[in-house]
Amino acid sequence: KLVILEDLVAQSSLDGFICNRRLFSVMPRQTSRNLGSLTQTQRILQLNFPQQDFVRHAQSTPFNTIIMFVPQQEAWIVERMGKFNRILQPGLNFLIPIVDRIKYVQSLKELAIDIPKQSAITLDNVTLNIDGVLYLRVIDPYKASYGVEDPEFAITQLAQTTMRSELGKISLDSVFRERESLNFAIVEAINKASNAWGIDCLRYEIRDIRLPQRVNEAMQMQVEAERKKRAAILESEGVREADINVAEGKKRARILNAEAEKQEQINIAQGEASAILAKASARAKSLQVISESLTQKKGSNAASLLIAEQYVSAFSKLAKTGNTLILPSNTNDVSSMVAQALAIYKNISPSNAEGSSNAVDVMPDQKDWAEYISDQDDEIVESIKSQPIASPQQQIERQDQDKDNK
Repeated sequence: KLVILEDLVAQSSLDGFICNRRLFSVMPRQTSRNLGSLTQTQRILQLNFPQQDFVRHAQSTPFNTIIMFVPQQEAWIVERMGKFNRILQPGLNFLIPIVDRIKYVQSLKELAIDIPKQSAITLDNVTLNIDGVLYLRVIDPYKASYGVEDPEFAITQLAQTTMRSELGKISLDSVFRERESLNFAIVEAINKASNAWGIDCLRYEIRDIRLPQRVNEAMQMQVEAERKKRAAILESEGVREADINVAEGKKRARILNAEAEKQEQINIAQGEASAILAKASARAKSLQVISESLTQKKGSNAASLLIAEQYVSAFSKLAKTGNTLILPSNTNDVSSMVAQALAIYKNISPSNAEGSSNAVDVMPDQKDWAEYISDQDDEIVESIKSQPIASPQQQIERQDQDKDNK
């Protein structure tokens, strides 16, 4: 190992490595292009001497050549006779030989620092292994050079302690749900301490969160149970919606059926009303025609004949039905029935004749009434003439005789 170390130091002497055989410590040069990064030789030394003190940020600066060209986005700290003198800005600069010395070189670019994995305990006593990436920038080269010995190491340790502190304030579920707010809290806590070092922490990102195996399994079971619950809820909601739709359909169908029946009844009633009105109108017109006919010459005789025909026709249909009816006692006396019908008409006609200027004789002489009968009703007229018209007293006696016979 000593031979290897000596060879490596001899080969890397131009890069600014210094070897101490007693401490086995290596002090690499800090360059502007890889601030805080390790070269391949440094990593080999770490593998060979893992238990030795390894200083990552010993300053090794450019040699004073009087005329100095400072690259863009870099700041060179110049000391004169061991005391801070000035900061060289990018471009052409002049130094005094021997007296002036470039002590520190600070990069003004944004740097990304890997925060190592560490364990932290949440508010609900769950142990997590968490790591992240920190983005920072040097805003004051003077403070970054003289305010802290190793800025990167200090920022890294501060980020780890702040992350453990912030994780202890929240539960496991909040770590996953409020990762953005957790990153913001860590950045704010780091900036409170890093402002004195001339370093501004831009952002912090949690990269990986590892849980214990049992906690991970429990979370998987919880997720599965939650998904099953959601599936059951969705299924029940689907069944409920289906039942509601079916009930709404039945309700709508019943309403439509009721409305259809209602409309049907309305249509039937309107039809019946229209029919009644039509019949009444036709009846009124027929009565008007009959009234006008009765006012004509000998119209009453025609009306008497019509009543007699209807009376006889009604009695002729009684034998065709099996209904029980109440009949007059003198059904065999056709002449008396005709006389009764004509008497009814005679009682009605005077009231109608009062408003008429031409009064008609309702009951003409029996000898003249057959003159107005048509040829088709000769038989009825002959049968009526063949039977003598009985007086009211004779009719009463006949009725009493018929009762005694029964």
